[in-house]
Amino acid sequence: SKGAVLTHRNLVSNVLQARAWMSSAIVEGKEVVITALPLYHIFAFTANLMCMMLAGHHNVLITNPRDMEGFVKELSQVPFSFLTGVNTLFNGLLNTPGFREVDFSQLKLALGGGMAVQRAVAEHWKNVTGAPLLEAYGLTETSPAACINPLNLTSFNGKIGLPISSTEVSIQDDDWNELPIGETGEICIRGPQVMQGYWKRPRETSEVLSADGWLHSGDIGFMDDKGYVQIVDRKKDMILVSGFNVYPNEVENVLVANPGVLEAGVIGIPNEKSCEDVAA
Repeated sequence: SKGAVLTHRNLVSNVLQARAWMSSAIVEGKEVVITALPLYHIFAFTANLMCMMLAGHHNVLITNPRDMEGFVKELSQVPFSFLTGVNTLFNGLLNTPGFREVDFSQLKLALGGGMAVQRAVAEHWKNVTGAPLLEAYGLTETSPAACINPLNLTSFNGKIGLPISSTEVSIQDDDWNELPIGETGEICIRGPQVMQGYWKRPRETSEVLSADGWLHSGDIGFMDDKGYVQIVDRKKDMILVSGFNVYPNEVENVLVANPGVLEAGVIGIPNEKSCEDVAA
């Protein structure tokens, strides 16, 4: 476990960046926000606590989201307009009895982060709630927001969004050279929200922070010609099969598209002949 050093400037910058990005879809002081992620997680801390509090919204804290039936009961008692979560949370709600009967008339959108949002879950969410499930991207090292989809999108696009205000994103190879549009490489971020380094870990810091301020995220992805970034997988999770790179996220997306599969996890297991096999 490494401690990411975030200054007050890092955090305040990211709160202002997120607030500016959300201003197109959220009316200040008028929204009811469901907070089901723990507030010690950087996503909930910055987005739900700091940003929503600054904008004067009403936060409803779900203290035990693992109690899905209790969670659904809470949702049925308050008209809510905004919800943040992770893919497993949205999937869990969709498969909890009573969720379809919740009043979604005030719901504007749901924002997913912390892990990849699966298309099957996002499309199921839209069908049930009528509101889009959009993806955002960040890390503890970026306070956390780096990319967010435009909040006026009406459907899931499979992207993690555009770089937010005052943020640069570069796709780079293993030697930290920038790659052309459309090529897959490591997602790198530069902006006022990027950490100072890892606490008392100079070697680990030098491995991810370049001299000119680029943070190397450890995530693999690419940028399209409109500036949208698409994440492929974590660099460390990549499975090497007979010289070919296999990304667990892609396999998991195919598996969960099957209506008989609730959740899927994919890993690599050693194989003397092919280097690794894909196991689900």
